[in-house]
Amino acid sequence: MSDSSLVPERQLVFSPGLAATIGLEEAVLLQHLRAQFDHHTARHQDGYAWLAVERELLLRTLPFWNREDLHRVSRSLVDKGVLLIDSPPLLRSERLVFALNEPLRECRAAAPARPLAPPIRRSAGPLPRHWSPGEHLLQLLELNHNIPRRFALDQLEDFIFYWRERGESSHAWENKFRQHVLSLWRRRQQDRAEAFCPPEKTELDNSWQPSHEALEIMLRTGVSRDFIERAIPEFVLYWRERGAAPKELNSKFIQHIRIQWSKYSSSLEHSTEARRIAADWQPTGDVLDILRLSHIDEEFALSLLPEFIVYWKDSNQAHTSWNSKFIQHVKYHWQKRHQPAQTDPANAAQQGSPPEGRTRERSLEDDLTDTSWAD
Repeated sequence: MSDSSLVPERQLVFSPGLAATIGLEEAVLLQHLRAQFDHHTARHQDGYAWLAVERELLLRTLPFWNREDLHRVSRSLVDKGVLLIDSPPLLRSERLVFALNEPLRECRAAAPARPLAPPIRRSAGPLPRHWSPGEHLLQLLELNHNIPRRFALDQLEDFIFYWRERGESSHAWENKFRQHVLSLWRRRQQDRAEAFCPPEKTELDNSWQPSHEALEIMLRTGVSRDFIERAIPEFVLYWRERGAAPKELNSKFIQHIRIQWSKYSSSLEHSTEARRIAADWQPTGDVLDILRLSHIDEEFALSLLPEFIVYWKDSNQAHTSWNSKFIQHVKYHWQKRHQPAQTDPANAAQQGSPPEGRTRERSLEDDLTDTSWAD
């Protein structure tokens, strides 16, 4: 400890350039951890120098940080790829096992010799058929990289198949598996991020036409080609005014045509505009249902149709609903057909007209417009 009261402890030294690159806190912790190699013996494994440092030592030498700060900054160094950690988080672990993410240099000075048991060197070998990662590796992947355990284990089958097919040998299969899982996880995160990107804008000009497949779909549903052609300019104008055309233009156009065609067909069927009767006019199914509910025979109703059409074509009149006119016409004749016949001769004589040879006193129009049967 220094004799100065102003600076009572050893100073911490860090690189300003490194701090500007990875952050001030990260630079302080990284260079402090690097300095620990000068005072402790590292363990060489998988091409890296691993060192174990007690958490209390870090808290004592870095008194401005607590356990949460040490965990946060060390995790930031791992995320930036400059530090490797092989121990649980410092929030609950009593020591930090770490390595700088740089390969060992052959020219590094050897540590002072001291009596140690000869290390057991694992020989390289092919990947076993039933190999599986250690529990500590799965925990580190989840704690340091937020990789779910299930995701890591899902990659195991492909990993074993790939390396057994290659037939290569290694003494660090866990490290290879860790790199394999990290690569797939980052690719998955990137794919998810790209999925949220807005779709590219589609150019839409006045010469746009629906595809042949879209045209066939619309024609098969009964939409007339002329109706489709007349709807294109309106569709193009709508999307150009919105500033961006949808990526699925043909699908949008089919949807637009179906809506407009439905409105158009409905307006023709339920129009309030008076029209003359057509030569091939037929009552709708609803008309026949109404007559059937009134116990009127359908064959009888349809037998009146030719006379009904001829009369109204000759009269050259226009009406808003020929269905209503036809119902009225059929009901009148049905009632007339089932009205009891007057057979009393005296009663017939009082009417002043003979029962035979009577001429028609009411016109067809009177019959058609008569609603007395409904009173």
